Amino acid sequence: MQIVLSWLGVFAVLLGWVVFDPDRRTWQAAVAVVAVLTATLTAIVVPRWRYRVHRWEVTDDAVYSRSGWLTQESRVAPISRVQTVDTERGPLERILDLSTVTVTTASSAGAVHISLLDRAVAEQTVTRLTEIAARHREDAT
Repeated sequence: MQIVLSWLGVFAVLLGWVVFDPDRRTWQAAVAVVAVLTATLTAIVVPRWRYRVHRWEVTDDAVYSRSGWLTQESRVAPISRVQTVDTERGPLERILDLSTVTVTTASSAGAVHISLLDRAVAEQTVTRLTEIAARHREDAT
């Protein structure tokens, strides 16, 4: 999602350059070709790389997540520390029928985010987490 928005920004700047500086068409064409090739490569490589490095799992005891490209972060949120479970869908996520599930805990490390889930999977995850958390009434704070 962020990648798409960043490339839209790059192409908007390039379009502005074309409109306001008509004397450099050769340079503009070269930059446009490089930008299109890089954007295409990014669109092919990034989802596959993201699939390989981002993982998550919900068990009866905890929510596990791992994310990161070069520096990986692993998070374990015990179910007894779960405070809220939220679903978020931005404009692009709605178009692509995706959702982000956010599990807020009583931790100073912040919430656990599970991004770019299929909407049905996100709804099932929220339902499952709600049911599991309801069974764990004890407070681990």
